[in-house]
Amino acid sequence: MSLEQIFAIAGSALSAESVRLNTVSSNLANAETVSGTSDQAYRAREPVFASMLAQQVAGQESESVGVRVVGVVESAAPPRMEYRPDHPLADENGNVFLSNVNTMEQLADLISASRSYQTNVEVLNTSKQLYLKTLELGG
Repeated sequence: MSLEQIFAIAGSALSAESVRLNTVSSNLANAETVSGTSDQAYRAREPVFASMLAQQVAGQESESVGVRVVGVVESAAPPRMEYRPDHPLADENGNVFLSNVNTMEQLADLISASRSYQTNVEVLNTSKQLYLKTLELGG
């Protein structure tokens, strides 16, 4: 594995973790969103990652390596229902629907994504230093 591949892997991981951080932020921002129906209630979103592996074809790599975001999926968990008959969005039974975002899970995911992002920045910095030292040895 060359140093250039390390930059590509860490860079793609930074992009993926950035999507993850944005998704968690959106979920936390909508954690207490209220709706009049369960269909309109905000549902937690989560990015789906896939690894990209290089394939050797006649001695040359045909694909890049790293991580990519395949998509963002919504949680299948049902929204929370609360009895609030005085709320303007309450249905005929006096219920409102809140998002299915679990704040504690989202905060744990936020910490994990932030640490992964920081780790990949460190990988890039270390790789850069190795690259510069290699150039110094060759010069």
